[in-house]
Amino acid sequence: MLSTVSAVRAASRDALASQLAERLAEMRAVGTGAVEVKTGYGLDAETELKMLEAILAVRAVWPAPVVPTLLLGHALDRENPAQVADMCALLERVAQRVPNAAVDAYCEEGAWNVAMCRTLFAKARQLGMPVRIHADQFNAIGALELALEFGARSVDHLEASTASGMAALAASASIGVALPVCGFALDGRFADGRKLIDQGGALAVASNWNPGSAPSPSVQFAAALAAKHMRLTAAEAICAVTYNAACVLGLEGSTGSIGVGLRADLQLLAHRDERAYAHEVAGPGPDLTILGGELSVRVA
Repeated sequence: MLSTVSAVRAASRDALASQLAERLAEMRAVGTGAVEVKTGYGLDAETELKMLEAILAVRAVWPAPVVPTLLLGHALDRENPAQVADMCALLERVAQRVPNAAVDAYCEEGAWNVAMCRTLFAKARQLGMPVRIHADQFNAIGALELALEFGARSVDHLEASTASGMAALAASASIGVALPVCGFALDGRFADGRKLIDQGGALAVASNWNPGSAPSPSVQFAAALAAKHMRLTAAEAICAVTYNAACVLGLEGSTGSIGVGLRADLQLLAHRDERAYAHEVAGPGPDLTILGGELSVRVA
């Protein structure tokens, strides 16, 4: 990760925007419409702001919704003891510019701890910004409980969550977000999505595409992993990467499902049965992708 941080710090805003557009094109080619893009690889306020500006520049011209998320709590910047205060100050600077952007943190041993995340989330709450959290990827250290205390929009990862933690999440309004490509690429561990759903909780599934722990742009691959390793039905996996994912991003009123008045973000798949979407691994991408009612990608 630190090599990525160094590269991001050295890059210009325009260079970051250009690389982001290239990666979004890769995601579009495998069927992604609306997409979330996080900051988080700056570790200092000015680089985080530069990443946000690059995201906003691409959002202005991209044919599908691009949702920025402020991942301000990530790795520790050991050279800056004022990291938390700096990130809280950054929120003050950008809150009016991106008032609906979620504030995210990675809470884990060796990264931001619960106390640091609490300070960041308190500032976000003061500014009226929603919060999200990466919790329980490797260790259950209280991040899930913190998320529920602050009414987090989502709780991501959940591989190490306890039975009581999952039950509490299921009983809350927060949405669990499974990131099964991490399990595939790292350590073979997956969130117990089956238990969360059976207890009445809502589950989304995301690609979590990043260079370190989830090197795949394909949401369809994530859905297939969720069906196999988390014991989701095909319908549950498809819902997790469409409607439930839209709910996490606050987009359920415009995309994530097919309905009158919603965006026409559609895929045409070469399958005889829609359940194949959550079954096939590394199959062909969609034959046709329509974004906002306009033809975006056609495979000859």
